[in-house]
Amino acid sequence: MADGLNDQRTVRVADLLSDFRTLQYYIAAAPTEPSHSDDYYCEGWAALRQCSIDGQHILNCAAETRVPRVRGGPDEQAKTELQQVMLDSFSRRHEAQKIYLRQAAAQRWVEWRDSILCGGRPHSGNASQLASCDAQLRIDLAAITDDSIYSDMRSSDYQMGRWTLEDPRLRDVQRWVRARQ
Repeated sequence: MADGLNDQRTVRVADLLSDFRTLQYYIAAAPTEPSHSDDYYCEGWAALRQCSIDGQHILNCAAETRVPRVRGGPDEQAKTELQQVMLDSFSRRHEAQKIYLRQAAAQRWVEWRDSILCGGRPHSGNASQLASCDAQLRIDLAAITDDSIYSDMRSSDYQMGRWTLEDPRLRDVQRWVRARQ
């Protein structure tokens, strides 16, 4: 009854975990504190702090370790266990990518804001530019959706020649995420 795909499943899990680890490095390396304390509550800095918190959460949340017993012997049991680990690692990578993209949008906001301020502080003369910067951040953050991330990551995996035959569906990923919030 074994399908002979457990080696591919194992490689897929390793790839997903490697991607997740790389994303975690980027998430952990991003700044969370502005150089001017009065900027602490600005939208971009608040988003960066939330990304840091979300990155820690997705790293620290427990994996589902209960795997149902299946018939068919050790290969079928290994298949079931690998599929569960694949869902966990795929979902973690998905969430880490979402956090990373949100963080990148907030870091662009910091750069835009700094270029508007030119080393100075906010004042009535640059208020409309800063408001535009804030509005662009909100647009960028709203554009980061589960659907777009799922599609982009699947496309990237396919282009890299990765085995994606048993990747979880988006709704399974979303269910996994909701269960850990």
